[in-house]
Amino acid sequence: MVSTILWFIVGLVALIGGAELLVRSVSRLAVTAGISKLVIGLTVVAFGTSAPELAVSIQAGVSGQTDIMIGNIVGSNLTNILLILGLSALIIPLKVHKTLIKVDLPFLIVITILVYILGLNGFFTVWECLLLTIILAIYLFYLFRQKGDVDIPLADGDDVKKHSVPKDLFLLAIGFTGLILGARWIVSSAIIFAEMAGVSELVIGLTVVAIGTSLPEIVISLLAAFKGEKDIAVGNIVGSNILNFLAVLGVSGMFIPEAIPIQQSLLDVDLILLIGATILCFPVFFTGRRIVRWEGAVFLVLYIAYLLYQFLIASDHEVLEVFIALMLYFVFPMILLLVTTAFIAETKKRYRYRNFHHINHR
Repeated sequence: MVSTILWFIVGLVALIGGAELLVRSVSRLAVTAGISKLVIGLTVVAFGTSAPELAVSIQAGVSGQTDIMIGNIVGSNLTNILLILGLSALIIPLKVHKTLIKVDLPFLIVITILVYILGLNGFFTVWECLLLTIILAIYLFYLFRQKGDVDIPLADGDDVKKHSVPKDLFLLAIGFTGLILGARWIVSSAIIFAEMAGVSELVIGLTVVAIGTSLPEIVISLLAAFKGEKDIAVGNIVGSNILNFLAVLGVSGMFIPEAIPIQQSLLDVDLILLIGATILCFPVFFTGRRIVRWEGAVFLVLYIAYLLYQFLIASDHEVLEVFIALMLYFVFPMILLLVTTAFIAETKKRYRYRNFHHINHR
């Protein structure tokens, strides 16, 4: 028990240290290579922070723990949107680049719905995982063709001339290593804690493992937001969710010769919630191209409610039906009303702004 706690603490230190090195080195390399930090956040950083999910999924899939594998992917994506974006925006309101709204977020919505459709038959085949991998290659090709479209300065007064590329690549490698090892130690410790509590593999994957493998995204997004790298903060989450489906499910699925089963409860509840949360991002991102504190609070409340639901369903608690009714008939409608009102107000504001400028330029 003592050694498990010790490894958890060591993993947390490695995770935070790795994230700090990663943000600094990536910011400088982006400017050196002439690639926008938005693209870096969507690809390099997202790949790095999705590495724990990929490692856990391949290991779980090969060892036959497919519930942990699928639960980890779905749970991580829910954690990324509701917990990480919510917590980050609650601390520091986040700016959202227009490219995310026009291209990457709609792409994520389509991919999330596609994964749901592919899973309706109760499993993911090797050919379906191959399809996801091909889509990943096309998406990455498109992203890197956008190289240099966005000019974003370095934070903290960094001067790229003061840093060598080999040094930054070395720090990048150390940062990735710290992230991967730290997440692995944390997840291993957390699984032991969860198994001692008698929780099922699916619930472990959706909650404990999902939060553990999402710790790099949490640390990266919070650090990036504090340092003013807000394109990395939001781009990292969107990119990580895309990669969790296309790379983690697609690539790890290629290592598993048999079809990967998916539990009906994931299709009935968790994936539906994930689709809803992903679609909810669109009006939230659209309003002022910012995620403000009250919107972050909404995401955070939804995540806490999701964790509470998992606890109630796992323990077959007597208040489960009351909780579900409260969420369906009060909480969800109230959130929908708030977000819709803000979305309509923003649309009217933009319409008046365009009309004003059109009249003035006639």
